[in-house]
Amino acid sequence: VQLVESGGGLVQAGGSLRLSCAPSERTVSFLSMGWFRQAPGKEREFVGGITLSSGSTDYADSVKGRFIISRDNVKRITYLQMSNLRPEDTAVYYCAADESLISTLRVPRAYDYWGQGTQVTVSS
Repeated sequence: VQLVESGGGLVQAGGSLRLSCAPSERTVSFLSMGWFRQAPGKEREFVGGITLSSGSTDYADSVKGRFIISRDNVKRITYLQMSNLRPEDTAVYYCAADESLISTLRVPRAYDYWGQGTQVTVSS
């Protein structure tokens, strides 16, 4: 099973983008999903996460109020809606998922499945 991401691109500061993440097969059911990003020369960092059974979300302080995670349960797609983008949001964005309930969504090693990454570039 792979996670397939889409929606990255180039946008001006203040603009918006929506990233999508879906499993390549319908045979797997995830309970936890997260979004992470990695800028050149920096470590991978937590952006936001969602517990799919409850819809509970958690966001990094740097994106709180600007990014929203949502889920289409019929299509089995998880979205990261990014608004008011800043140049410092430039990074490769990864979605992650796990079949278990993750106690803390912020820890990358808690996830078993990862997307290939999609580039988001915000110009000033």
